[in-house]
Amino acid sequence: MSLQKVTFKNHQGQTLVGRLELPADSHPHNFAIFAHCFTCNKNLLAVKNISKGLTSNGFGVLRFDFTGLGESEGDFADTNFSGNVEDLVAAAQFLEENYIAPTLIVGHSLGGAASIFAAGEIASIKAVATIGAPSNPVHVKHLLKSGINEIQSEGKAVINLSGRDFTIKKQFLDDLETKSLPETAKSLRKPLLIMHSPQDDTVGIKNAEEIYVSAHHPKSFVSLDGADHLLSKKEDSIYVGEVISGWAKRYLNEGKENKPVLKTKHQVVASLDGADGFTTQMKVGNHYMVADEPESYGGNDFGPSPYELVSAGLSACTAMTIQMYSKRKGWIVNNVEVHTSYSKSHAEDCENCESNSAKIDTFHREIRLTGDLDDKQKARIMQIADKCPVHKTLHSETQVISSLVD
Repeated sequence: MSLQKVTFKNHQGQTLVGRLELPADSHPHNFAIFAHCFTCNKNLLAVKNISKGLTSNGFGVLRFDFTGLGESEGDFADTNFSGNVEDLVAAAQFLEENYIAPTLIVGHSLGGAASIFAAGEIASIKAVATIGAPSNPVHVKHLLKSGINEIQSEGKAVINLSGRDFTIKKQFLDDLETKSLPETAKSLRKPLLIMHSPQDDTVGIKNAEEIYVSAHHPKSFVSLDGADHLLSKKEDSIYVGEVISGWAKRYLNEGKENKPVLKTKHQVVASLDGADGFTTQMKVGNHYMVADEPESYGGNDFGPSPYELVSAGLSACTAMTIQMYSKRKGWIVNNVEVHTSYSKSHAEDCENCESNSAKIDTFHREIRLTGDLDDKQKARIMQIADKCPVHKTLHSETQVISSLVD
């Protein structure tokens, strides 16, 4: 993954700060914009995880701080919901002018409501996904109930939200009253994915129903059972990112004109940011995946370990070689299962070991054959298994030539 800090101007000329995440060593097949929740920012853990889920599937993702929040300029007290929508439009313009116009917009909580409004103003958007979104922006008023009377009488009030003080002005409330999300959703006519937790006690599940009923098909609903509103458990936000990636691809063009353009001559690229531990974004041929280490080794276990990937290559190559040989011989092999694991074993027969404790890399491989085969055929297949290209590579003298590139 490539993470870049970017800045762009909102419609008032203030600088908004974001992070642009790109998949490992390629241009994305599509760009997405992420709209964070009310008073949150681009660095919320759930936002990061969802963005990673999209990036690991070939999307480029722009997540940024709305005006007056995080690193972005402006006074939050002077912002409103309409301003958030305008910020999303400005983000789309930034991508269109500097990269490729975004085709997917994802919004969390009030950012989900803003995403539906913004999608109607951004022509390039082809799909919209919301997470825990209110069915009407006015819903935010219940978060401000402790200061509603003061806002109405004094014109503003300082309200504590999630441990932080925010000044809310009357114009913010007045702006909410002018927005009708059901009507906007009804006229959107773009594919819509609604994700919501039945246990969400901040924005109730009824909101998801109201948005769904208002919208036209194609529309989809996915229950985030057991999740809280902020998706504070990492498994929930990771799941959301994966589901949105799979759903959106159905509606987005991944034709030749959107094929990733590699910046290297190599078949495999691994990209790891300093803050990501062992979680490594990879592009393997034309496919995106993640490598990691188990939690017991300090990883997140988001993907197979490097040695598991090597074992996977041996297993896959063995199965392919056996089936290819059997078909050429006309033998009936309904299924091949190859189970492989890696370890370092004591080198009992090593001639040039430096010590008695020397170990060698060992792959334990078990092969299960299902089909109409006699013992002679099975024995021959086991011989052929040792002739698979990856097996030969592991047994041959190999070299790794490394060079530093700019």
